[in-house]
Parts: sequence; structure tokens; C-alpha cells
Amino acid sequence: MKKIYICENPNDIKRVYGSDEKFYNREEILNNPDAFKDTEYIFSTWGMSKFSPEEIKACLPNLKCVFYGAGSVQYFAHPFLECGVKVFSAWAANAVPVAEYTVAQIILANKSFFHALPISRDREAGKELVKNFVGNYGATVGIIGAGMIGKLVIDMLKAYKLDVLVFDPFLPDEKAKELGVEKVTLEQLFKRCNVVSNHLANNEQTKGMLNEKLFSKMLPYSTFLNTGRGAQVVEADLIKVLKDRPDVVAILDVTDPEPPLPDSEFFDLPNCYITPHIAGSNGEEVKRMGEYMLDEYERFIKGEPCKYEVTLEMLKTMA
Repeated sequence: MKKIYICENPNDIKRVYGSDEKFYNREEILNNPDAFKDTEYIFSTWGMSKFSPEEIKACLPNLKCVFYGAGSVQYFAHPFLECGVKVFSAWAANAVPVAEYTVAQIILANKSFFHALPISRDREAGKELVKNFVGNYGATVGIIGAGMIGKLVIDMLKAYKLDVLVFDPFLPDEKAKELGVEKVTLEQLFKRCNVVSNHLANNEQTKGMLNEKLFSKMLPYSTFLNTGRGAQVVEADLIKVLKDRPDVVAILDVTDPEPPLPDSEFFDLPNCYITPHIAGSNGEEVKRMGEYMLDEYERFIKGEPCKYEVTLEMLKTMA
């Protein structure tokens, strides 16, 4: 039984798994396939090498599982799954800090924290703002996409007295009832919510889905929060609405490109706040992802039920 670490950057392996074991990259494996024919388990994280089905069959014929200590596996998983190799992802571990970040921003947004920042030294403007903010009691929050992160955000928000609306065509009515949320259309969500938080899966179908038609319908003094992907937003449309509607705030942890180009108008808008993709696992948080995958490996080799397997069907809707 042989397990190896594969990554293009050894520092990432050490950060996530706390391991000083030898790691390999794509070139080493392709140049010496005989050395890896008995490999059964791969551990990796960001920078996982990509292989074609033919390369997997030739170099890793006995591979059983890939344990990926990070979130999205979209860019490398298909060939492995097509070859019958199981893929496990620490997306659930990465979902925790994203959900924590999201909930923190939602609570601050409903208190008009971000509306208040530009006028923090103007007492009269501050008094006027207080007349308009909603607060958290009874506020309405919209979640776009009830995947792993979206569901975790919903669960964390239960500690607050909030109404939660969800847009997710793949969310069964029974599950929505169990979560205590109301399913609505995307247009209804933007029209009714004080905060709109995007958690859409990143695929061709979701690119450019969030546009001026939706942003223009946002409530007065409402907030758009994006921790999904920048490509899901028509950024020119969002910029236009932020210019036309100074009462609307955008908090963007992701953009397209990322970071924004130096001349992006996002930087000049007083009602737009950009964070450098910090919602996901950072600092000591990355160790949680390694722990999830090592625990998953132990469950697999013991024949116990695993928790974080990714299938081809799941990839259709996952980020």
C-alpha cells in the first residue's frame, strides 16, 4: 500500500498537512512511470497536477483515491473519476471559514457598518443614516446557491432573528423546509433582501448570471456580498448600479480578473469594498483541510463510510 504527495509547491503540502515527506509533481511522474505503478493513494492541495486519462492509466494504474486538501476539484478531477479513481475534497473544511466570513459581513451589513464607514467623521450624515438602516432583527437575507457553503451560512444565521430566502433550482422543497428557508426566484431575492450573498457553483451556466437587471432591483441601503466567483457577476453592470445607487453597497472577496485591474472603477467607488480572496482557508485555518483528508483516508482504508467523496454528477453543480 503506497501513498504519495503530489503538488507543484511543496510549501502548500507542508502548510496543509504539516508533512515534510517527499512530494512529487507531474513531470517527475511522467518521466518515471514505473516508480509510481504501485501508488494507491494521492494526497494533494492547491496546485494539484493535472493528468489526462491516458497518463493516469499509464503511470498510476493501481491508484484508488485522490485526497485533495482544498476546495474545488473542478480543474483536475474529471480524468481521475473517468478512470474509476475516487476523489475526496476538503470542501467542507474550506466551507467553514467562508461561511464565518459571510455571516460576519451579513451581520455588519445589516447594521449599516459599510454604509457608515465613508461618513464616519460626519455626525450629521451619520444621524441621517441611522434613520434608514434596518438592523438584524427581522431583516431579510438572500442566499444564492444552497451548496455546502450556502447551507452552512444558513445554519449559522439561525442564531439571529432573520428571514432567509434562497435561490437554488437544485434545492428540493423538502430540504428548503428542513433548512427553514423560503425558495424564491433570483429576481424576487434581489427585490426583497437587505443583504444578497452569492454562493453559486462556478461553471459555464452561472457566468454572467448576476447583472444590471437584478442589481437595479435591490432594496434601498442594501448590500451585495460575493464570495462565490467574480465571473458570475457582470462587473460593468454592478459598477453602473453602484454609481447610480450610492445607497447600495458591494462587498467583493472575488472579482474577475482577480485582483481587479489597476484601472478598475471598483477602486474608486466609495460604496464598494474589496477584500483579497480572504474568505477561504488562510493562516492556521488551512490545517483543518489536511485533517479532514487524513481522517477521510483512515475511514476509507478501514472500510467505514466516507463523508467527502466527489462524483461526476456532483461536479455539475459544485463550485
